[in-house]
Amino acid sequence: MRIGAVILAAGSASRFGGAKLAAPLDGRPLLRHVVDAARTAGLDPIIVVVAPGDSLAAVNLGAVTRVTNPDPAEGLSSSVRIGLRALDADAAEPVDAAIILPGDQPRVRPEVIRRLVDAAGESPATPFVVARHAGDGVPNPILAHRSIWRLADELAGDRGFGPVLATHPELVRVVDVEGTNPDVDTQADLARLVEADSSPGDVS
Repeated sequence: MRIGAVILAAGSASRFGGAKLAAPLDGRPLLRHVVDAARTAGLDPIIVVVAPGDSLAAVNLGAVTRVTNPDPAEGLSSSVRIGLRALDADAAEPVDAAIILPGDQPRVRPEVIRRLVDAAGESPATPFVVARHAGDGVPNPILAHRSIWRLADELAGDRGFGPVLATHPELVRVVDVEGTNPDVDTQADLARLVEADSSPGDVS
């Protein structure tokens, strides 16, 4: 299977105070952690959906395609739609599935992404594969087979495919994984990750 990535990075970061995804963690911007995890897992192409003006323009993300969501106030679902369309257009050859990654989850692990890829290969008729983290129950990342991308046109609001997954469990294969995958929504969230890094034996 050929699997690409759609990384959602168009949010306003109002709870953080702005410029969230450029904030440093372990010497790299938050967003770079997510991009690096996708790259290490072998996802290609990598689409990063940004806001107008691209406040992340100065952040070195390596070989990715940046696309702009002209109206991110429509919610996360609009970035999912734009990202999937761009992934379809960017690929030199057809992409079989997309892994959708929030840009504010810097602890996403390449091995978790690979678990989703492997599960998708084992269950090609199941439209979605979702990671479920034992430590916090976070249902991300999400792998969406190409056959289901058309549903993105019907999404609304700030939950992406979440409502579809909740109301149609028969369309979903859940992959249970260890650890956590926390969002960074506020400065306090980031401080907790930094603190965890400095605590011996604390593995997220």
